[in-house]
Amino acid sequence: MIISFSPCYSWSHVTCRNGNVISLSLASNEFSGTLSPSITKLKFLASLDFQDNSLKGVLPVYLANLTHLQNLNLANNNFRGPISNTWGQLSNLKHLVLRGNHISGDIPDSLANIVGLTELDLSFNDLTGRIPMQLFTVPTFNFTGTRLSCGSSLKEPCASGSSLRVSTKKSKLGRVRDVFVDVAGEDDCKISFGQLRRFSWREIEHYNSPGGEAAFVREVQLISVAVHRNLLRLIGFCTTSSERILVYPFMKNLSVAYHLRDRKPGEKGLDWPTRKRIAFGAAHGLEYLHEYCNPKIIHRDLKAANILLDDDFEPVLGDFGLAKLVDTKATHVTTQVREKTDVFGYGITLLELVTGQRAIDLARLEEEEDVLLLDHIKKLQRENRLDDIVDGNMKTYDEKEVGTVIQVALLCTQSSPEERPTMAEVVRLLQGVDLAERWAEWEQLEDLRSREFSLLPHPFAWAEESTHDQVAIQLSKAR
Repeated sequence: MIISFSPCYSWSHVTCRNGNVISLSLASNEFSGTLSPSITKLKFLASLDFQDNSLKGVLPVYLANLTHLQNLNLANNNFRGPISNTWGQLSNLKHLVLRGNHISGDIPDSLANIVGLTELDLSFNDLTGRIPMQLFTVPTFNFTGTRLSCGSSLKEPCASGSSLRVSTKKSKLGRVRDVFVDVAGEDDCKISFGQLRRFSWREIEHYNSPGGEAAFVREVQLISVAVHRNLLRLIGFCTTSSERILVYPFMKNLSVAYHLRDRKPGEKGLDWPTRKRIAFGAAHGLEYLHEYCNPKIIHRDLKAANILLDDDFEPVLGDFGLAKLVDTKATHVTTQVREKTDVFGYGITLLELVTGQRAIDLARLEEEEDVLLLDHIKKLQRENRLDDIVDGNMKTYDEKEVGTVIQVALLCTQSSPEERPTMAEVVRLLQGVDLAERWAEWEQLEDLRSREFSLLPHPFAWAEESTHDQVAIQLSKAR
């Protein structure tokens, strides 16, 4: 199964314009292997930066097809072979940086036809022969560390006056091949891999999931490819015969569940603006998984404990151990039902955000209230008891905004999956778009169900309206 995603939505290091990728900035990412010819499908690509990786193979001839290219940086990789004469077709090229590879042969005369070239760095390669005279007029050029015809014994220098100097400063930590480099801002509690990335030991957690190896592999695959500001970003992973480790950004503000119910005495609770931001952020993350990933990704374990909070209390959806790719052969109805399981979980999470209570709480029986939070809220909603719904720890809140969130939550938790909105619709509903119409339909339907239910015998007083499909409310852990 081929997994494809829309990179223009929120991917890091990717820049788009009018829905087309125009820039890839992928320097220092430990990439290895060869550069795929599929990159030429990015017809409007203007900037391609793969410097400081471990890419190998013959210098790609097919890059000549990227006719919009203005910046090409393949420095410090393991490319070999000659520079193709067809590269002279890159008429828009302004910066060509190929230093630190194993490029051989001579410089093709066609490069001199690129009249807009402002930077040419071919240093530290295996190039030989003469240099086309026109290339000495490029504002910034560097041919040092090669066997090209230039230097003090010849008329033309091997580097322009503005050539960059290579630092020989000794490093403490990082290493790229045989070159040691400093990483700015390093301190004793962090480690670094060259210029790639830095992270604290607190960001490394042992992975222990009931799903075992399969769940671990699934989480690595999904988190590493599905990239969005409201989805957990995978930094790295390690697996051995005895343990598995995921490395991800440290979330010092822990989870939504912690702030709603488990915070320590004296710790400040979440105010309404923060809860509202969490509601919107979680919706955007799920919308991305459902609408912008192909095949779609179903989280299947959305709950307050799995919504982490970064330094700015921005929500980040985590724990993809139970997530599932939707089979492309599945019918539309099957796909929709699976998506709506996430929608149900999101609706319950909204209710938890507003009330601060658990989705299922037997303690409510002591007050002769409903065990299920959903049933409890429906009852209070019918009685217009908003103050009894809202978390008592919130001293101030916007009644209209809270009312909107409650309405969206109840639309998301309808017993029939087909009646629940999609996550794309949820985002619009949170903004008030079409909410009045959808809510009026919900009220009519609930009134009809209530009248029908009153005519039926029911053995348990707390079972009223608890007709939700059980698949939707199965929980892997306590909420």
